[in-house]
Amino acid sequence: MNTQTYSAGETTTAVATVAVIGLGYIGLPTAAILAGKGLHVIGVDVNPYTVEAVNEGRVPFVEPDLGIHVAGAVSQGHLVAQATVPEADAYIVAVPTPFKEDKTADLVYVEQAARNIAPRIKAGNLVILESTSPPGTTKHLAEVILGLRPDLAPDANGGKAAVMFAHCPERVLPGRIMIELVTNDRIIGGLTPAAATTAAALYSTFCQGGIHLTDAATAEMAKLVENAYRDVNIAFANELSVISDNLGIDVWNLIELANHHPRVNILQPGPGVGGHCIAVDPWFIVAADPENAKLIRTARQVNDAKPDYVVAAVEAALAETGATTVAALGLAFKANVDDTRESPAAEIVRRLAAANPSLRILAGTAFANTPLPEELAGLGNISVVSGETAVKEAGVVVLLVDHDAFREITPEQLAGKKIVDTRGFWRN
Repeated sequence: MNTQTYSAGETTTAVATVAVIGLGYIGLPTAAILAGKGLHVIGVDVNPYTVEAVNEGRVPFVEPDLGIHVAGAVSQGHLVAQATVPEADAYIVAVPTPFKEDKTADLVYVEQAARNIAPRIKAGNLVILESTSPPGTTKHLAEVILGLRPDLAPDANGGKAAVMFAHCPERVLPGRIMIELVTNDRIIGGLTPAAATTAAALYSTFCQGGIHLTDAATAEMAKLVENAYRDVNIAFANELSVISDNLGIDVWNLIELANHHPRVNILQPGPGVGGHCIAVDPWFIVAADPENAKLIRTARQVNDAKPDYVVAAVEAALAETGATTVAALGLAFKANVDDTRESPAAEIVRRLAAANPSLRILAGTAFANTPLPEELAGLGNISVVSGETAVKEAGVVVLLVDHDAFREITPEQLAGKKIVDTRGFWRN
C-alpha cells in the first residue's frame, strides 16, 4: 500500500468500546485520551497495583498531566481497569517488546496478548499493535490470533478478512506524552487498506496532527528508523566526548560552536542512551539485516560502552581523593521523569556498587518516595536520598541525569568535592 494521508470520514466503521492491553507509559495515556473523548475504554494489565490505582483515578508512575486525564475519565465512568481481556470493538496492544541476550526482539508479551484476545474477538473487530516492534510483528500477531480462531481467518479464495490488523507506533517524548499524543503526526500501517483507514478513524478522534497511512511493515520500520537516527547522532556526540576528554577540550563548547553551521545539528553527549526506544529499537533493525546494518550496530556499541567510560572516571576520582562515599545524581534514563528502563545512569550505579562493595553510594533523586530499580534493590551499599543530602555527604559527585531539580545545587555545595559531570551542568 502506497503511503497516503488520511482524511476524516473515510470510513464509517464505528468503535464504541476499546480494550487497551498494557497500562504502562504508552497504554495508560492512550486509554485516558480515548476515554476523554467519550469512548468506553477498558484497560487491561497484569499488575494488580496498576489496576487498583487506575480504578481509583491514580497514576502509578510520573507523567505530567496524566493524572488529571485518568481521574477525569474514571470519575465519568469512561475508563475502568481489570486483569482480564474483555469483549470490545477494538483492541490496542501496548505491551513491552524487550530484546533477548542476542539482541533480537522478545515477543513473548505480544504473543501472550494475542492469546488472551483470541477467545474474545469477533468479526469486524480491529486489533492495533502500538508496541514498538520489528517488521513483521503485526503480521505475526494476526497469525497467532487467527491460528486460534480459524473461524475468523480469510478463506482460501482470498475472501475479505473478518478481523482487521494494524500497527500504529507511538512517537512521544516522556514528560510530554499528553501533549504529543494529541499534536504529533501518526503513522498507521495496516495489513489491509481497510485496517489502516479503520485504525485512522479511531485515532482521528484525538489526533490533531497528520495521519499517514501505509502498510504494517513500513510503519513498524519507520518507528525503528526514527530512533536509530537519534541513536547514531548521540553516538557521534558520545564518541566526541571521549575524544575531547583525551584532548583537553570542552565537548559541550565544541558542539555548541559546530552547531552554528546552518546544516549541522549535533545532539548532546551523556552517560549512554536509555529508555525503551532509542536503546532498544536499533537492535531490531540490526537483527532484521545484520549484514548491512553496520553503522547502526556501531552506534549502539558506542553508546552501550559509555557507562564503562563513566565508571572508570568515577573510580579514578575515588582513587585520587580517597573518598568512600559517592553521590550519584539521577537514576532515570532522561531528565524530569522517573522511568529507569534501560537507564545508563542506573547501570552505572549498579556497576559501581557491584565492583566496589565497600563504597557507599547515595542515589540522589529528584522525586519524592522514589524506590530503587529492581536491578539495584539487592545491592546493600546503595541508598536513595535527596540530591542535596547526597551532595552534602559525598566526596565525589557524579551527575548522571539532568533533572531540573539538580540545577538548584550551588557552587558552594560542590566546593571541595571531585565532580564527574556527564551532562555539562557544571563545566564552568
